[in-house]
Amino acid sequence: MASTATPAACSEPVNASVCTEPAACPETVALPCASLPPAGWLRVDAMDLEAQGVARRADGKVVFIDGALPTEWVSAQTRRSKNQWEQADLSAIHRESALRVQPRCPHFGLHAGACGGCKMQHLDAAAQVAVKQRVLEDNLWHLAKVRPDSILPAIAGPAWGYRYRARLSVRYVHKKGQVLIGFHERKSRYVADMRVCPVLPPHVSALLLPLRELFGSMDARETCPQIELAVGDAVTALVLRHLHPLSEADCARLRAFAQSHSSAEAPIQWWLQPKGPDTAHLLDAGAGQPCLDYALSEFGLRMPFRPTDFTQVNPHINRVLVGRAVRLLAPQAHERVIDWFCGLGNFTLPLATRAREVLGIEGSASLVARAQDNWAENQRQRGGLAPTRFEVRNLFEITPQQLCADGLADKWLVDPPREGAFALIKALADWQQAQGGHGGQEGQGGLEGAPQAATLGTTDWRPPQRIVYVSCNPATLARDAGLLVHQAGYRCAAAGVVNMFAHTAHVESMAVFERADAS
Repeated sequence: MASTATPAACSEPVNASVCTEPAACPETVALPCASLPPAGWLRVDAMDLEAQGVARRADGKVVFIDGALPTEWVSAQTRRSKNQWEQADLSAIHRESALRVQPRCPHFGLHAGACGGCKMQHLDAAAQVAVKQRVLEDNLWHLAKVRPDSILPAIAGPAWGYRYRARLSVRYVHKKGQVLIGFHERKSRYVADMRVCPVLPPHVSALLLPLRELFGSMDARETCPQIELAVGDAVTALVLRHLHPLSEADCARLRAFAQSHSSAEAPIQWWLQPKGPDTAHLLDAGAGQPCLDYALSEFGLRMPFRPTDFTQVNPHINRVLVGRAVRLLAPQAHERVIDWFCGLGNFTLPLATRAREVLGIEGSASLVARAQDNWAENQRQRGGLAPTRFEVRNLFEITPQQLCADGLADKWLVDPPREGAFALIKALADWQQAQGGHGGQEGQGGLEGAPQAATLGTTDWRPPQRIVYVSCNPATLARDAGLLVHQAGYRCAAAGVVNMFAHTAHVESMAVFERADAS
């Protein structure tokens, strides 16, 4: 169903989409009964990580086709050709896949000016999840020679109205005499002419046209390049990036907009960001402002955050993801747990409802401060949280000695950014190799430059018995899984996908690693 083959020399991500206007759609005709297809017809056998259909010509050359789906017979117009592969645009569908569906968004498609925010709206939602699961398994095997002992059921949720975080570009177009607000056009730096967006919460989608009118009336319409959206359980925050100080008249316009479009259930807050994310502040700070936060109800927790803090895009999936991660890690009341890349405590605080002690480690000082505040506030409100310590540390530079200095931990939760957790996992593998490599797979040599046991300065440290790894990049997960399995003495007990971004090619996943020598 899926393939990890991609044009290695292609520097730009390619969107796969189908236009929604019948007059502009590729023609669909019946496949003739002849034993061989007509010249130029291609059978699509797979879909790659960029949501392109993958076909092969008679000579074996791979063709990546925007808008084509597996099992379809199509014709395509080549737009880029190399010795081993081509990139092409869909020009006709001769036999349509049973999994092809009508895209809900009028701005999705192959037509000029189409929005580039989604890549898979033309594919059935359940089939999207299957494609992503195959991508995960292919990456683990082809990049790391790792096969999970079992496949976790996919985590999937609402396919529409789920995107509670978004960065919307703002552009004043002189030729049109109007402001455009939205995502970029597919394969373009221009802003799409969006009037609705079905993946945004309905109340936010309904703001797109009023926002265009608002910015068209502002003095600063040419110096406000973006709006960052952050929706909490009870507040919608709009962070306006502005290059020059706003006039009093513009501030008054923002206040009037918030007042006229807020409701008791969904108040709107304007935040102003003159420079970097740390400069973001409420337009009107003061007592009585509602708190931007989200609930983790399974654990009785509330998580306040600033709109520029990292939080998951999809709160519905996040709640299920956190619950599953904690159940898979299964921290016991006598155990100590480390949460690596802990952020504002999204996993740390739930772990603190189960474990004896938790250590959260994060590279961002501002997120660590938020995590400490969140722990203290939840302890005050509900009580029962385990002693929890947070540290700021560069997790892209870590040594076995630092692992030992952090003390024994029974279990780890690892939730890195797209770059993965290579330095952390390599330090763990180096420690294992310094002990003689026990627990690794046969035939695997030691890591180059791994320290000797005598240099580690400790003899009583031991690695965690279980690691739950939450990933937003299957390639870096595979790389790190290869180290864990082949060098650090673990087996991959389970893995599965998390469809955090429906209709996009983003593949989120989680994997469970157990010590290979565990009884």
